Amino acid sequence: MSDVTTAVDIEISNLVRLEEDRQLSQISLVASENYSSPAVRGFEGSIFADKNAEGYPGKRCVSGCEYADQLEHLAIERAKSAFGCEHANVQAMSATIANFAIMNELFQPSDGLMAMRLQDGGHLSHGAPFHASGRNFRWCFYGVSETNEQLDYDEVRSIALANRPAAIICGGSSYPRLIDYEKMHQISREVDALLWVDLAHTAGLVAGRAIPSPFPHADIVTTSTHKTLRGPRGGGLILCKSSLANRIDRAIFPGLQGAPKMDLIAARAVLLAEVQAARFQDYARDVLSNAKALERGLLCAGTTLVSGGTSSHLLLLNVTTCGRTGDEIESALLDAQVVANKNPIPFDTLPPSKAGGLRIGSAALTTRGFDGDRFFDLGVMMAKIVTSGCNRNRVNELRSFVRENTQGLPLFNRKWVA
Repeated sequence: MSDVTTAVDIEISNLVRLEEDRQLSQISLVASENYSSPAVRGFEGSIFADKNAEGYPGKRCVSGCEYADQLEHLAIERAKSAFGCEHANVQAMSATIANFAIMNELFQPSDGLMAMRLQDGGHLSHGAPFHASGRNFRWCFYGVSETNEQLDYDEVRSIALANRPAAIICGGSSYPRLIDYEKMHQISREVDALLWVDLAHTAGLVAGRAIPSPFPHADIVTTSTHKTLRGPRGGGLILCKSSLANRIDRAIFPGLQGAPKMDLIAARAVLLAEVQAARFQDYARDVLSNAKALERGLLCAGTTLVSGGTSSHLLLLNVTTCGRTGDEIESALLDAQVVANKNPIPFDTLPPSKAGGLRIGSAALTTRGFDGDRFFDLGVMMAKIVTSGCNRNRVNELRSFVRENTQGLPLFNRKWVA
């Protein structure tokens, strides 16, 4: 932060400084958080922030967009290359906005849509009753099996056959296992439904070639640009087959949004170049291996993981087996300078304000440079807090670990800079 910025508004500058100190001195295990590169941060808030570029390249509602057009074309081509898709829209302000825009454009209120239950790992924009998407369409839901807390594709097929939805949405916010997109494609085609993948949590792992891609199976893919993608928090991408391109573009503008934020599109374009570099592929692999190291530490010290573990960056602890609640463990970890979030678990009997689980992820700490050994040790110490009933000595032990391992540690490790 420059001296000029500090002099303009001391109050806001102090808050920015305090937030930076907090992020540097704590460790984030929030599965939906990450740290973008200095290059991405540098283009967010650039001169493009002041340009009104309502519309699409070559079809803007205002003049003076020749460089904005070139910028958006670059972002689109980089998105198509990174994900191997036929069409990309880079204007959505968030993945949730992208989701709702698609629903409004492609479906009628009488249409049925199908998605994963929120409590089993789905997302609120996939038909939650308190969300606009839940009020505007007819929904049916599938979930995980009680036996292994993973998707039962035979059950998914039965629900689809019984309800004949216009689209099947897969992907969510707290499902720790990979989804078999080929099986979901087969089910969707059997009932003549579109297959729509919400890739927000695992997009970086796909772009980094660490896990299978939803293409060519998916008709539509939506994603945010942070989380495992390690890009700017503001923004969503819509990737789709060319046959849907015109309708998808209309869904965003003029269907729901006005002018795009061109500085964010610049930051996304930089991100979409970064994810195609070899170092990002190394990063994506490390995110997965570090999540497995964290899993080993948690399991060997006696905690219970939903579905038995993870196949991605995300783990979901069932803390009820130790007689705890998610909010208790969240508070104890925060006391130790570890940031995580309480989360419902499948078949949870606790209210969301308490929750039976804790959601954690490996992406942000991997960006900071944590390796597998430190993730394992972190898992062991966290598990001891859970199993000991938030014992004060265990909390202090973890706090010391955080202090020792964050001193001088940047938010974005230099080894990831190409």
